[in-house]
Amino acid sequence: MESSSRRVSRVEEAQSFSQKRCLAWFREYTTPDDPDTLGPEGMEKFCEDIGVEPENVVMLVLAFKMQARQMGFFTKEEWLKGLGEMQCDSIQKLQYRLDYLRCLLNDQNIFKAIYRYAYDFARDKDQRSMDMETAKAMLQLLLGKHWALYTQFSQFLDQSKYKVINKDQWCNILEFSRTIYNDLSNYDVDGAWPVMLDEFVEWLKASRAKVAIS
Repeated sequence: MESSSRRVSRVEEAQSFSQKRCLAWFREYTTPDDPDTLGPEGMEKFCEDIGVEPENVVMLVLAFKMQARQMGFFTKEEWLKGLGEMQCDSIQKLQYRLDYLRCLLNDQNIFKAIYRYAYDFARDKDQRSMDMETAKAMLQLLLGKHWALYTQFSQFLDQSKYKVINKDQWCNILEFSRTIYNDLSNYDVDGAWPVMLDEFVEWLKASRAKVAIS
């Protein structure tokens, strides 16, 4: 009969973090010809295993924890860094930490860091700016539920001349969403806002004036 102390040590071993187990888990999602990179197909299976949609914002937070460089990919180093910090070496342990990852978004400073990280993470590495389609998807993910003017801003982008968003515009959109009232009464046209946001304010005021007239 197995001694209770041996049973306890087995339980403790399962509970404590093992880099070897973490790496073996990583390898479940990689291919023999590229064992150190988890790519899009592996990512799909990984998301399925942990029960999270690939486009769920928690996946962005997880990528941030890993400091992953490219959307849709995790390297072995990124995986071990992020999951090692969280002491996760199994599906169950990571599932247990998903609420913790979601809660990070409630911390204003961490949210800002994740928002800034998302720009370089999501943009095409051959381009200095982020294409509009990607930018809109990321803005929807990060600000869609929290910024009352997001829908109007998205409509503005649809009809605007802008095809890309640069880093300065990206960072200022967050600042705008946090500081400017919905009625725009505290927007300073002479402030240091990018031209894009001046144009958005003009467009929104004109849209509201039209509605008021009709």
